[in-house]
Amino acid sequence: MVSSLELRRIAAFSKLPDDQIHWFLSHAQEVAVQAGEAFVRQGDPADWMFIFLDGLFQWRGEFGGDTVSLPAQAGDVSGVFPFSRMKQFTVTGRAQTDGRLLKFPAALFPELIQKMPELTATLVAMMSDRIREGTRIEQQRDRLVSLGKLSAGLAHELNNPASAAKRATGQMRDALVRMRNANAALWRLRLDDSEKSRIEEAEATLLLSDMTPLEALALSDLEEGLDSILRSHGQDNPGDLSAALARCNMPPAALASLLTELGSATARDAIKRIAATAELAWHLNTIESCTSRISSLVQTVKEYTYMDQAPVQNVDVVRSLENTLGILAHKLKPKINVKRDYQAIPLLVNTVGTELSQVWTNIIENAIDAMPGQGELQVRTFREDHFVVVEISDNGPGIPPEIRPHIFDPFFTTKGVGEGTGLGLNTVQTIVRKHGGNVQVDSKPGDTRFQVWLPFAASPEAET
Repeated sequence: MVSSLELRRIAAFSKLPDDQIHWFLSHAQEVAVQAGEAFVRQGDPADWMFIFLDGLFQWRGEFGGDTVSLPAQAGDVSGVFPFSRMKQFTVTGRAQTDGRLLKFPAALFPELIQKMPELTATLVAMMSDRIREGTRIEQQRDRLVSLGKLSAGLAHELNNPASAAKRATGQMRDALVRMRNANAALWRLRLDDSEKSRIEEAEATLLLSDMTPLEALALSDLEEGLDSILRSHGQDNPGDLSAALARCNMPPAALASLLTELGSATARDAIKRIAATAELAWHLNTIESCTSRISSLVQTVKEYTYMDQAPVQNVDVVRSLENTLGILAHKLKPKINVKRDYQAIPLLVNTVGTELSQVWTNIIENAIDAMPGQGELQVRTFREDHFVVVEISDNGPGIPPEIRPHIFDPFFTTKGVGEGTGLGLNTVQTIVRKHGGNVQVDSKPGDTRFQVWLPFAASPEAET
C-alpha cells in the first residue's frame, strides 16, 4: 500500500494538502512489475496516468519510420495528462528492472481538476514541456532527414564531374603516350623546316578552334567524313584518328589540305601527333569544366549554409532562393522546369540565413514531391508595402480541401511511413512568424501557391 509520505517524495505531489493526497491514493491503483514486463502497449487506449515509484522504465515505439526510446525512473509522472488529446498510446511502456508504479484513471480527470487544481496546473505545465521537447526532437530529426537528402543529392552532383575528371586524366595519359610515339616517329623521318612548319601550323589552328562538343549525329557525320578523307589518301584503319579529330572539330578541308601537302608516311605520323595533342587539349577542357562545376557546387553549399557569415544579417532573398534551387538541382532534373520572375531591385530580409534556406527548402521540396517527375515550378519575388513576398507555385494536383486546414499542424503529413515527419510546413510557419511575417496558401488542381511575407529590410545605401 502506497503511503502519503511515499507519494510526497515525488515532486509533483510534494506540496499538496493531505486531503488531496488521500483522495488521489484512494482512486489510484498500485502495480508491481517485473523486469521486461510491459505495463502498457502501443495502441492501447490512453486511459491511464502513471506515477513511477520504484525501478527503471522505458517508453519505446515506432515514429516516422524510426525507433524512439525514452527513459523513465522513480519520481517521474507520465502517460496521459488532463486536457491531453491523446486517444491511444503511441509507445509501449516496459519495466527495465523490477519496480512499482501507480495508475490513475483518465476517466477521473474531470474530478481531479476540481479537487486538485495545484496538481492539475503542474501536470499541464509538464505536458507543455513534454510537447515542446517532443517537437524539438522531431524538428531536429526533420533537419537531419533533410540534411541526409541534400547530402545524397550533393554527393550525386559532385560525383558526376569528379568521375568525368578522373576518366579524362586516364585518357590524357593514353594521349600523351601516343603523342610521344608520334614525335619519335617524326624525328626519325628528318623533316625539313617547311614540313615542320606546316605540321605546327595545322596543330595550332586546331587548338585555337572552337572545341564545343557536337551533337551525336553531327559528330558521327564529321567522323565519317574525316575517315573517308584519310582512306582516300591511303591511310589504313584510320578509325582512332578520325574519332579523335572529330571530337576536336577538325575541318575536313583542313585535313585534306594537310594530307595533300605532306607525304603519306609523314602525314600519318603528323596526324597522330595532331590528334593526340588536340585530344590532350580536349581532356584539359573537360577537367577544367569539371573542377569549375565542383567549385561552383561547393560555393553554393557555403552560401546555402551561410558558412563563415554573421548569424543574423540582411539576406538577399533572390540569392537565397537560387542557392536553394542549386542545392535541389538533383531533384529538379530532368523534367521539372523552373520559371523565375524576380523583381529587379534587391529584396533584403534581416534574418538568420540558414533559417531562410530551411523555409525555401521545405516549400520547394513539397512542390517537387507534388509533381511526380515532371511539371513546372514557378518562383516569384516582389515587394508589397513594407514586406518582401516570395511566391512558390507548382502545377501539381493541388491540396485537397479537407486537409488544407491541417497542413501547418505539427506532425501532420500525407506522405508514407518514413517519408516525412509532418514538421516541414510547421517549421516554415514557425520561422516566418518569428520574423514577423506570415504564410499564405492558395491551392486548386494544377495551381498551388505558397506566399511567404517577410518584413523588408532596407539596405544601407537606400537609407542614405
